Amino acid sequence: MKLLEGKTAIITGASRGIGRGIAEAFAKQGANVAFTYSASVEAAQALETELAAYGIKAKGYQSDAADFNQAQQLVDDVVAEFGTVDILINNAGITKDNLLMRISEADFDKVIEVNLKSVFNMTKAVQRPMLKQRKGSIINMSSVVGVQGNAGQSNYAASKAGMLGFTKSIALELGSRNIRCNAIAPGFIQTEMTAKLDESVVKGWADAIPLKRGGTPEDVANACIFLASDMSAYITGQTLNVDGGMITA
Repeated sequence: MKLLEGKTAIITGASRGIGRGIAEAFAKQGANVAFTYSASVEAAQALETELAAYGIKAKGYQSDAADFNQAQQLVDDVVAEFGTVDILINNAGITKDNLLMRISEADFDKVIEVNLKSVFNMTKAVQRPMLKQRKGSIINMSSVVGVQGNAGQSNYAASKAGMLGFTKSIALELGSRNIRCNAIAPGFIQTEMTAKLDESVVKGWADAIPLKRGGTPEDVANACIFLASDMSAYITGQTLNVDGGMITA
């Protein structure tokens, strides 16, 4: 029995990295997948084809989760196409790292808008179909940086910490309707973004992690499968650190 058989998931920012890993893992577990992407049309089409090969329904939507109206339209389109939304993964995110003295107002605003406002937009949009069916699982992709901060990432840390407060509040608001809301805080995950880093930098990171390696998108996806499935039916308002032991407190 596949853990997500017959469920429909929306995954934002899924054309690469962690989002792509989650989409693949969900398709393998029997979920129908609607995913968003911003610019990479070819990557989105390739992913659509790849996911459909698992015998599930998959469709990519070019949509900006940071835009309130686009988020609402996306959910309306997905409900029309798939019939329902059971799972929302708020994964869309960007970084514009800099020391506070060098961060521009625009770089602060943009990171908050894409990383945090998008979570509000998408969660508000899926609330109606989930309330109607009296069930749903919302998973917000935060970061260890949101849990403990990081020099040079005050904008990113603020957006990812804001997600955690939002997650807890939504868990309290929607729990009586059997809608769960949890967050995942990935640590150092090896993706296309980290592949550009110098090998010695990556080794330095890995040496500081108790499990002595960076994580993979699959490591994060497995945690998402658990929180999206009925296996976690009594878990809400929590943050699951997927970080190889970087944070133990």
